[in-house]
Amino acid sequence: PLFLNQLQKDLEEVKELLTNATRKRVRDVLLAEKQKLELEIKNQPLPKPKDVAEEEKSSLGGYTVKINNYGWDQSDKFVKIYISLSGVQKLPAENVQVNFTERSFDLLVKNLNGKNYTMTFNNLLKPISVEGSSRKIKTDMVLVMCKKKREEKWDCLTQVEKESKEKEKAAYDTTDPSEGLMNILKKMYAEGDDEMKRTINKAWVESREKQYKGDIPMDI
Repeated sequence: PLFLNQLQKDLEEVKELLTNATRKRVRDVLLAEKQKLELEIKNQPLPKPKDVAEEEKSSLGGYTVKINNYGWDQSDKFVKIYISLSGVQKLPAENVQVNFTERSFDLLVKNLNGKNYTMTFNNLLKPISVEGSSRKIKTDMVLVMCKKKREEKWDCLTQVEKESKEKEKAAYDTTDPSEGLMNILKKMYAEGDDEMKRTINKAWVESREKQYKGDIPMDI
């Protein structure tokens, strides 16, 4: 869900930049990226419990697996983290442990199909109430309920995510539409495949040939 959210934000920005693009080649590049993002969003797979990274044996016995996949949602009072674990409802309740602090929590699931599963979140975006937080065991899922200390919307789960988003926004947020367009094209070039790079290079060469005094140079 977090990666899907990022794709949707990328798509919104490309659509916005399309309204500022006047050169046909540049519009073609943005339209191609728009179609690519729409297809990628459509084909996003659901999180699968098997997409976890196995780690070394721990003192708990057996293998300890670090959980990498999760989904999250929020209400006015809670931040809810959904962790898929096949068969977790069959375990004794004491085998599913969550320890909360004001700005973190860690989950430990013991002896699920011969393995232990862990997940840790440090530096939560905002403080939570330890006594008001809890976990619920559902069919093939653990739901971690973090009680918000203040009823306010969280833009993300952790402080690290917030800082990462702010850096990205600062890099591409500009009052100059042409500069914003150049920044997104640079990003597309850096992250694109060979075909995308060839397309942008061709657009750049052709725009340079037609460039006249007063144009903003496309310095890619």
